[in-house]
Amino acid sequence: MRPMLRTLSRLALVAAAASVIAAPAQAQEDVLSLDTYLDWEWVSNPQVSPDGTQIIYTRRWVDPVNDRQESSIWIMNVDGGRNRFLVDGGGPTWSPSGDRIAFTAQGEPEGSQVFVRWMDAEGSTTQITRTEHGPGGIEWSPDGTQIAFSMLVDSNEKWSVSMPRRPDGATWTADPKIVTRASYRRDRQGYVDQGYQHVFVVPAEGGTARQLTDGDWNHGGNRWTPDSQEILFTGNRVNEDDFTSRELWRQSDIYAVSVASGEIRQLTTRSGQDDGPVPSPDGSLIAYTGQDKHDDTYKNPHIYLMNRDGGNIRMISGDFDRNPNGLTWADNGEGLYFNVSELGTRNVYFVDREGGVSQVTEGNHLLSFSTMTGSGLMVGTRSSYHEPGDVVTFQASSGADGESGLNEITHVNDDVLAGVTLGEVEEVWYKSVEDFDIQGWIVKPPDFDPSKTYPLMLAIHGGPHGMYGVGFNFGWQEHAANGYVVLYTNPRGSSGYGSAFGNAINRAYPDKDYDDLMAGVDLVVDQGYIDDQNMFVYGCSGGGVLTSWIVGHTDRFAAASANCPVINWLSFVGNTDGIGWYNNFDNYFWDDPSEHLRRSPIMYVGDVTTPTMLMTGELDLRTPMPQTEEFYSALKVLKIPTAMVRFNGEWHGTSSLPSNFLRTQLYLRKWFEDHGRSKPVTQQ
Repeated sequence: MRPMLRTLSRLALVAAAASVIAAPAQAQEDVLSLDTYLDWEWVSNPQVSPDGTQIIYTRRWVDPVNDRQESSIWIMNVDGGRNRFLVDGGGPTWSPSGDRIAFTAQGEPEGSQVFVRWMDAEGSTTQITRTEHGPGGIEWSPDGTQIAFSMLVDSNEKWSVSMPRRPDGATWTADPKIVTRASYRRDRQGYVDQGYQHVFVVPAEGGTARQLTDGDWNHGGNRWTPDSQEILFTGNRVNEDDFTSRELWRQSDIYAVSVASGEIRQLTTRSGQDDGPVPSPDGSLIAYTGQDKHDDTYKNPHIYLMNRDGGNIRMISGDFDRNPNGLTWADNGEGLYFNVSELGTRNVYFVDREGGVSQVTEGNHLLSFSTMTGSGLMVGTRSSYHEPGDVVTFQASSGADGESGLNEITHVNDDVLAGVTLGEVEEVWYKSVEDFDIQGWIVKPPDFDPSKTYPLMLAIHGGPHGMYGVGFNFGWQEHAANGYVVLYTNPRGSSGYGSAFGNAINRAYPDKDYDDLMAGVDLVVDQGYIDDQNMFVYGCSGGGVLTSWIVGHTDRFAAASANCPVINWLSFVGNTDGIGWYNNFDNYFWDDPSEHLRRSPIMYVGDVTTPTMLMTGELDLRTPMPQTEEFYSALKVLKIPTAMVRFNGEWHGTSSLPSNFLRTQLYLRKWFEDHGRSKPVTQQ
């Protein structure tokens, strides 16, 4: 029934999204079409069974009837055979013995709950939590008797005031929300100040969840010790007032809580961040990532080891200057494997417990593992230029060089891509100001002819400490299918190139990153196949910041779309969803506003001549709508062609809902086509 509903309704959803604007006709029928998105699927979090014979994973797809993405859990043999649907839900994890799985799904009384399914022929499934708030970070105890999770515990502050007696039958306005905490809301969550995250355990067969931590602090990242006696977690158990100070904003420590008594031991005490504790197989050591307190905008953490009691702390990653993710002990306890994003790729690395980092896999792809067997079989996901993402297996000892050693065992989008010609992707490196080496990529139309000229789209990533890479990107391929050359780059400030490169925009954003982007545009224009009168630029979040900066510093683009931007740093730091941005300037603006003003795109709006659209979610708390409204109003006063597109149902970004992704693609091209110079944009 599910595939039939998707097929019957996908055209209706495309029609609804395109009803306002007509997409240009495809040049050929075997290129990627926008309605293909409604048949798209994603895989994530593959987990291999303890005996190494089966893999469970989460599979997501578009539900076009309800305009959302849904997920379910699938299971297959380790070689990819017997790949089949198992149960609705997500985030599955095997019990230590492999006889059950735990996962989350919609349950009673409401919202997400924890379920356990027996992996025998009967397949009995039990909802084991019935909590008011959704549990997260579920993890089995090594003895298989309990499941740990984190959950919000309400702690609303009660203000005692004596209101006059309400007249009989009167209807008064509800009590106001009283906010006293510095961090009180989060994008995609809303208000988060009604309580704190705490650690819980619940019997694996179901029962009453038991709270292990308390206090007005957040706790998370639960990991059991091998003896099932303690749970390691990360927290910041300091006073809230101290937490909001500049000195302790980046502060966290590692703790252990006794499952039997609730006694909490603090294991790290540094001034700085310690996160992600992972106990060794024998329980004698704890690995984690951390760094000393610093004032940099960006800095990669190191990998540390300590004894279980918190003693003998030592750094084992040496001078390795990348961000390690997903630390996982080798079965013999000799070291840890982890994922690293660098230079637009992602691969697997190993750190020896005695010190030293080595690379395990190589390849021009986004490859990451999520689980492994005792024999060293790794299971993960992989994506590349023309491969959207599938589950793969490989041996940790194989050195998996490029394609060799990798076994792709799902093919979830092969059906919708059958017969589709995708645009070729070319990697480029170029020099920018201050002798910086910048990496980028050029996506070309499927029928690319270097003797012709094409309109250019410059796409700018957010963060600003993000990293564009070599993975499949539906949006760019669909733009290319409509006749555009797409350029995307990693200007200074991007992650994946070391701490110095990421920190190059410290107290200088936007600034030289603008020069990095323009040098990339120059490189592509010099190739001779770009219509330099029809170049366009867009980006969201940090990309919106740079887009709005660009239109105030050059008129070389025919049109721009500054999506979910920051326009005015003075107003932004006070209305975004966290106060951490106050720390990104040398001084508070009330002491010295000059830096905030110098770095604010609104201060250069008088130089804007480029038609500039703005697209932002109505619910956005990260770069709130008033930022968009400020720029829109200024552009209107100056009579610069502009439009403000306010996306319903969207938090930060414009594409979380399937129909809004379609609209984002179409509105971008509509704006660019309407403001092309000298000839129709799609004419070659």
